This record gives sequence, structure tokens and C-alpha cells, in this order.
Amino acid sequence: MLEDGSFLTTFFTLYANRGATMARMHSRKKGKSRSAKPAKKQAPSWQIYKPKEIELLVVKLTKEGQKPSRIGLHLRDTYGIVDVKMITGKSITQILQERKLLPKIPEDLTSLIKKEILIRKHLEENHKDETAKRGLTLTTSKIRRLVKYYKKSEVLPLDWKYDPSKVSIFLE
Repeated sequence: MLEDGSFLTTFFTLYANRGATMARMHSRKKGKSRSAKPAKKQAPSWQIYKPKEIELLVVKLTKEGQKPSRIGLHLRDTYGIVDVKMITGKSITQILQERKLLPKIPEDLTSLIKKEILIRKHLEENHKDETAKRGLTLTTSKIRRLVKYYKKSEVLPLDWKYDPSKVSIFLE
């Protein structure tokens, strides 16, 4: 061992910072995939767009029918805008909320509901598919958990009910 406990200090520092991640929701796997945010907290020097221009681009792309998650990718790939929140100080959903362009049902909930509809259609034709039945159960539980969260955070109204038979009406 090294003097003055530096070995133990180094060991515990490395152990504590080794990136202990939580397991996935319905599997015990601990994935390493994550997005790499820019190291600096300020806009890059080569950035030519002003915050107001970026907000207008976000509104324009929303009116063209793009979803908030796709808008960020489009701005990054087409316009070279690294991070909307870093430049404007607001996230894409905050910009859309200010302009009252945010959909009534959040995007992640909508995509889970669409996934459930597709699984149900698959199970109508393939009623013995046990893997799909489990997938339906897991997807339904994720939807119920998200609905509970959105009701608590007042994104959805408290009287909003999730009914799988009537849910396709909400998506149209």
C-alpha cells in the first residue's frame, strides 16, 4: 500500500465513480448506451443561429408535422444546431408549450399506445404467440405507469382513463 492512504482514497474514488447504472425496467440488463452531451455549457463559436431563429425553426418544423424528438435530430443534422436548450435556454417541448403547439397526449405515451395497437393486431392473427403476449403485458404496464406519472404532474387531466379498446380514437 501507498503512504497516507492514497491507495484506498484512489480506489474508493474510482469505485464510486465507475458509472453504476440502474437496470432496465423489464430486464436485468445494464446498458451502456447513452447520448454524449457537449462538454461546454455554452454555444459553440461557429454557431450562426440566434435563439429566436432556432425557436422559429422549431415552430416551423412542428407545423410541418415533425414530433419533438425528431425536431432535435433534424436541427442537428440539417442546421448544425448541437443542443437547442444550450443555445435558447429552453427545451424543444418548452418552446412548443409556450406557443401552445404541444400535443394533448405526450409523445412517449403516444408511441407506447401505437406499439400496443400493433401488438394487439399481431395477436389477433397469431393468438398463440406467447412472446407477443408478454410484450403486450409489459407495454400495457409501461403505459399505465406513464399515465399515472402524467396525471400526478398535471400533464393529463385527472379524469383521463386509459382504455385499450377506445384508445385508437385519441391517436387520430
